[in-house]
Amino acid sequence: MATPVETSISSITTLTCSRCGQPHDFEVQQRVSSCCAMPLLAQYDLSGTFSKKDLQNREGTMWRYQEVLPVLDNKFKVSLGEGFTPILDFKNLGSTYGFTDLLLKDEGKNPTGSFKARGLSMAISKALELGAEGCIIPTAGNAGVAMAAYCAKANLPAVVVMPRHTPKAFKEECYWYGAEIHLIDGLINDCAAEVRHLNQDNQLLDVSTLKEPYRLEGKKTMGYEIAEQLNWTLPDVILYPAGGGTGLIGIWKAFHEMITMGWLKQNVRLPRMVAVQAENCRPVVDTFLGLQEHSQNYNGLPTLANGLAVPRPLGEPLMLQVLAQSGGTAISITEDEMVEGVREIGRKEGLFVAPEGAATWMAARKLLKQGWLNPEEKVLLLNTGSGQKYMENIEGRY
Repeated sequence: MATPVETSISSITTLTCSRCGQPHDFEVQQRVSSCCAMPLLAQYDLSGTFSKKDLQNREGTMWRYQEVLPVLDNKFKVSLGEGFTPILDFKNLGSTYGFTDLLLKDEGKNPTGSFKARGLSMAISKALELGAEGCIIPTAGNAGVAMAAYCAKANLPAVVVMPRHTPKAFKEECYWYGAEIHLIDGLINDCAAEVRHLNQDNQLLDVSTLKEPYRLEGKKTMGYEIAEQLNWTLPDVILYPAGGGTGLIGIWKAFHEMITMGWLKQNVRLPRMVAVQAENCRPVVDTFLGLQEHSQNYNGLPTLANGLAVPRPLGEPLMLQVLAQSGGTAISITEDEMVEGVREIGRKEGLFVAPEGAATWMAARKLLKQGWLNPEEKVLLLNTGSGQKYMENIEGRY
């Protein structure tokens, strides 16, 4: 149970089941909902005690939004300086292809080199606050690295289970952070099965995507930052590389929280959200297009974009809900197209992005050609990590 604090820095009030809305206690360690075995969503008192003025002179990290984050006491905050990553103007690529307002938020600038730092900073902070004895995670790469780093900072044992074919850079970094590593043949769903086997006694907190409530809360800070960095306006379209989909769901949650608080106008036009997946592993695309009822039996293949190799995402219903509510879409990108995107962004904009980030650019090109995107719209791409860790995947393909 969380240690009582005289004055909480958070306005969290409860956790609710994402399917049926049943409340759950936020003062004890929770995983998925006890009612529907679905992700739990943190709810806050958004009645107006937290204002945009409060952000003045605060640290340039995701923790500047502490009132709408779940950590109750600052002493449990496990931070490496994550968040407030730059939004870059892609004028060169924009003018080449006819976009008048093309932007990219570069999450590769986070600690451990990816957006996973946000979610794992929050999850490990709450694990520490709620008395966890250690953490375990199935990962395609970046999440395992981030968990290992934040567990090291928190002095908690870390167990990382990742596919054997994961690039060496990810494995090595986990070793340097002192994590216990298990390599498995298969994709992240096979790693999840191994996590269940290794953690049968539930001694470790499983911080799998959406199987605990707080990685989502770290990821949602991207939505707060997008609004703040764009002077409390929003893009017309956001393209997001969706594997587990936590960031897509979190950004959408943040927008609605800001509307409730009055930070965004009640009639604000929210961005159309685009879920970008790999052609080799496109469960949400297939469900979105009506090619299958759901992804629970989907079988994917490995992809250069390791983070997109999530064949059966628990958050699929929430992702589809975001796409439906925003008038968005889902699209897949081939391996060769990702390589082309990495090359083009590097040569035109001087940024070495992860294949996941390159996929969002190639998706924007496709959607513009199809007429789904208007060249006059403000389009924001999300690059989720540094390309450096993917050298083994894309070596020699420039």
